[in-house]
Amino acid sequence: MENLEQYFACMGTTDKKDLISQLQSLLVQKQLDDTTATFFLDMNNWNLQAAICSYLDFEKSNNIPSMLLICDCTIGEGEAVSPNTNFSKSWRVKNSGNEPWPEGICLLQTDGANMGPCRRIDVPSISPNEIIELSVTLTSPNDVGVYHSQWRMMTASGSYFGDAIWVIVTVSETGTLAVTQQLHRLSTTDVQMS
Repeated sequence: MENLEQYFACMGTTDKKDLISQLQSLLVQKQLDDTTATFFLDMNNWNLQAAICSYLDFEKSNNIPSMLLICDCTIGEGEAVSPNTNFSKSWRVKNSGNEPWPEGICLLQTDGANMGPCRRIDVPSISPNEIIELSVTLTSPNDVGVYHSQWRMMTASGSYFGDAIWVIVTVSETGTLAVTQQLHRLSTTDVQMS
């Protein structure tokens, strides 16, 4: 802390490019671009010390969770399913941040075709590096074609975070996805009962 105070005491520049460069070098681990550095300096009347404090306060109050999509568990993109058929879609996701996920997180459909009434999945709080599987039961559209929908993780305050998650299915009269999933469930149930 004393080093920072000495650093601030020795500075006397008013050159805006120098101040931007100094802010970026002091917060090098944050990888500030020129626009962000300029914003925080300008907001603080080009006072470097105030800009650093302001940036750190902002970052602390906007600590958004992190999420990484590991894989699609149940169906791949474009897999064929018969019209108007229920099917299960699952994804494995990881908390890729340094903090546990806060309460109130959900996986929300944000775009694309509506495939059934479920457009929101409540997600439990998990620890950093923990992996969970999220599942939703969907219904394929009545008409033959390729359909997609996008899903995003969202905090209780409405901030989206993490990788976009997609459902992409091909609706075909010869689709076998629902039958395949039912057979898989039966084989899994038989193994668990044994």
